[in-house]
Amino acid sequence: MLESIVGWLNEIVWSKPLVFGLLITGIAFSLITRFLQLRHFKEMIRLMFQGEKSPTGISSFQAIALSLAGRVGTGNIVGVSTAIFIGGPGAVFWMWATAFLGAGTAFIESTLGQIYKKEEDGEYRGGPAYYIERGIKGQFGKIYGLIFAIVTIISVGLLLPGVQSNAIASSMQNAFGIPPWVIASVLIVILALIIFGGVKSIAKVATAVVPFMAIIYIVMALIIIILNIEQIPGLFALIFKSAFGMEAAFGGIFGAMIEIGVKRGLYSNEAGQGTGPHAAAAAEVSHPAKQGLVQAFSVYVDTLFVCTATALIILISGTYNTTNGQTAANGMPHLIKDGGIYVQSADGGKDYSGTAMYAQAGIDKALQGSTYHFDPNFSGFGSYFIAIALFFFAFTTILAYYYIAETNVSFMTNRIAKKQNKLWRNVTRVVLIAATAYGAIKTADVAWAMGDLGVGMMAWLNLIAIWILFKPALNALHDFEKHKKQYGSGKTAIYRPDPEKFPTATFWLEDYPKRLKEENYIQNNE
Repeated sequence: MLESIVGWLNEIVWSKPLVFGLLITGIAFSLITRFLQLRHFKEMIRLMFQGEKSPTGISSFQAIALSLAGRVGTGNIVGVSTAIFIGGPGAVFWMWATAFLGAGTAFIESTLGQIYKKEEDGEYRGGPAYYIERGIKGQFGKIYGLIFAIVTIISVGLLLPGVQSNAIASSMQNAFGIPPWVIASVLIVILALIIFGGVKSIAKVATAVVPFMAIIYIVMALIIIILNIEQIPGLFALIFKSAFGMEAAFGGIFGAMIEIGVKRGLYSNEAGQGTGPHAAAAAEVSHPAKQGLVQAFSVYVDTLFVCTATALIILISGTYNTTNGQTAANGMPHLIKDGGIYVQSADGGKDYSGTAMYAQAGIDKALQGSTYHFDPNFSGFGSYFIAIALFFFAFTTILAYYYIAETNVSFMTNRIAKKQNKLWRNVTRVVLIAATAYGAIKTADVAWAMGDLGVGMMAWLNLIAIWILFKPALNALHDFEKHKKQYGSGKTAIYRPDPEKFPTATFWLEDYPKRLKEENYIQNNE
């Protein structure tokens, strides 16, 4: 009963209006910002490595690592193979297009996160709940922000961690034969050690793990590409031809190709879903637009780099054949449900990491079928590599989920029961650890569906909010560009909002100017 209700709600929430609404939003914000994702590409990279940080905030690089921890997860492996399985090679092009346009949306929402951030309990806090409450005036903004916070806590704190841990446990058992309960135990210990350390502990782990794993994953893809270099021109031609229905084999699934490419692209890079602004708000920067540009670049890293690596591995291997959704090319009983794929075992159990196995076969076949003819005994390497990659990708995603949940718990408790803030944070930690352990051992079908429902509701709420509030972000961009044009660089740009236009941007109106005065006083008296 519950599963059917959740499934029905998912069909409504994740309907075409949301999928194409996010795409249209990306197009609109790209046009409004005059395609900042192209104009400021060099600035994005430079700002990413700018080392501003403080006892209260983390650096831009730590913030992008924390954001990528949430973006780069099972979707970069499972989601991509799902997209190709359902929509064919052309779906990859629509994932690229979605990432390019989504960078504009990511800039707007992340800049808003910076503009309306607050200092709470010695740390910067921000995100959709904060900019909804502070940007939309009156009681409506407060209620709207509270609704977003509740939906987010349930989604990322209770439902989604098990999705990631299940992928970890399934891939580890498949590759190394490690029982799920062992994986669950390891996850409990490591998670507890990290998340009880707070946002800076999470950021440090994300900074160390995410770039390293993403680079290793991309390098693996590059090795496979080099070994199969003669196939690459033809594969890119295939992607572009099938993307526009010019490839006969995939012409009949043109509509499904666009929809699944857009949906999986959005699901992977999360532009517009409201997750990125949480990490963006934690950064120590002198201007909100700086972190907005850095977060826009994170969309490129996620989809154009990591997802493309997965896509090319699968396409080189030739394991991408689309079917009617009942059986995969390799004979495994893959079944499509709510836009996702799972493998159904003989006992009726469902393994939603089936597409991870699909990618594993892709790596092995790509290596064995390369120009250099790897030894067939090398077979099985793909399963090991994907299991390890999924462990790090999914684990850091769980860390990002916790940070997002904690931020929204802080938002609620500081307005309802401030004295109980620490208690509710600890409750959130325990719940997330329990959900992670349960997911590693057994994830119910309804949990996956409810997780999708929560993310979809977050996206709807955030999408409406950023359309109402995009002007402050646009104002910040113009201010940054004005400074950059005048001084030749945006490095020294400091944000000073108009108090009449943006009276609730209190951090930039009160806290930051006070800090600058204190720093100048110290420097002048040393």
